[in-house]
Amino acid sequence: MHRGIYNPTSDAVWLAAFVPNGIKTVLDIGIGTGGVALCIHAHNPNSEISGLDISNEMLNDCRKNMALNNVNIDLINSDINDFSTDKIFDCVVTNPPYFNGTPAKHNAHHNADITNWVKKSTSRVKPGGYFCIIADTLVLDKIISVLNEKHFGNIQIFPLFGAKNSAERVLVRAKQGVKTGLTLFSGTSMNNDAILRDGLTIDSLLSTLGAL
Repeated sequence: MHRGIYNPTSDAVWLAAFVPNGIKTVLDIGIGTGGVALCIHAHNPNSEISGLDISNEMLNDCRKNMALNNVNIDLINSDINDFSTDKIFDCVVTNPPYFNGTPAKHNAHHNADITNWVKKSTSRVKPGGYFCIIADTLVLDKIISVLNEKHFGNIQIFPLFGAKNSAERVLVRAKQGVKTGLTLFSGTSMNNDAILRDGLTIDSLLSTLGAL
């Protein structure tokens, strides 16, 4: 990865690892410098990926990372609130700015309305398609509320634990237009080498553990 104004964290790897295998079209909302999208491409090399971001600086660094990895991504410079398209996708992913604080120099979103962010994101999912998100556990209730409102089912929640006894991050995956309920997995450490070093997807990890 090109070391630019923002360097992706392990959140990017985890989010990409929760995307279902075989996905054909993906929209990454808040693509930043491309960490999530490039990891998704590693798992699904035949997928067509689009990425949306408000920050030109971020997208310029993303282009450098695309070139370094020989990956083509359709980049869109737009605020999520102004983004308008008729196109829908097999999977929409996002690592939203779920924290509050002083805006960073890279001009990315801060202090976003998570409810609105998830509503905008889920509106781009095809019937039968997937929505995947990683966020702080403090906003999980807002995410689930929108998914129920927007008729997403088969909601899967995968907690990630750091040094605390409680989960620090949560991954959520849901399918549009189905009525099956919610599954809460036991989760794992945020430092799990099978995901971060060996490149497994979470579905592969769960299968190995006999959890599916």
